[in-house]
Amino acid sequence: MTGQCAAGVDTGFVTLGYAKVAFLGVVQGITELLPISSTAHMRVVPALLGWRDPGSAFSAAMQLAALAAVVSYFWQDVRRLAVGSVSAIGRRQFADPDLRLAIWIALATVPIVLAGALLSNSLNTCNSPFRALPVIGWACIAMAVLMALSEILARHSRSVEKASLVDALVVGLAQVGALIPGVSRSGSTLTAALALGFKREEAARFSFLLGIPAIALAGSKELWELHKAHLDMHGWSVLALGLLVASVSAFAAIWALMRVLERFSAWPFVIYRGMLGVLLLVATANARLV
Repeated sequence: MTGQCAAGVDTGFVTLGYAKVAFLGVVQGITELLPISSTAHMRVVPALLGWRDPGSAFSAAMQLAALAAVVSYFWQDVRRLAVGSVSAIGRRQFADPDLRLAIWIALATVPIVLAGALLSNSLNTCNSPFRALPVIGWACIAMAVLMALSEILARHSRSVEKASLVDALVVGLAQVGALIPGVSRSGSTLTAALALGFKREEAARFSFLLGIPAIALAGSKELWELHKAHLDMHGWSVLALGLLVASVSAFAAIWALMRVLERFSAWPFVIYRGMLGVLLLVATANARLV
């Protein structure tokens, strides 16, 4: 089903109401931080339930829930990087590991900021062709293949403390792929980090820490776009409920992801993504989903 436009911004989520948005908030929160594509699920789940597409604005704004979950879960890392960087600058110790990693994270964010600015009119517009289910299906399959290759070929022995500027830039470039619905930001960055030889849980940690600035910028930008679209108080309250629910489920998703990667591998996500992509292509080919 189509969304609803306000000043070029898709605000279809408002007409869904509180209960449906709360349910989608749970789905969004879980899938945003697992490497299985939240956008794919935000298109598939409403379609299966006969609901309208909540729109790209909803998915983008929900990243603030993911931000809250990431910062909460990795608070010790975030605090160490922030305090350590400020302290290092004050002492003029520019070779400090915390300051160095913080600078690398900032530099790694530049590619997705530039790409997002260039493609924003195509990606976030109402009825964007990039949100078409065949596009999402093929993206899911492509990422399943790449993640499988990173599991098979990489050694998975490195830690974040051993990361280099090149590592940060490679993962930062991979993050650009997340602009394509179906790729998944956590999926693309986790895959890149795995391919670089990081331990599975360290790859996830590196992925999330590096993604904090991009997630914050994307979510804040979408809130500003909704403000410019004159979203009313009812719309803001619906969005606020979605954010609250999504933040709780996102925290649970991080915990589950770290347990799976520590004890097993990324193969469950590879299989899930591959099956989801194939099902999407088959369903759209047979006009079961639109």
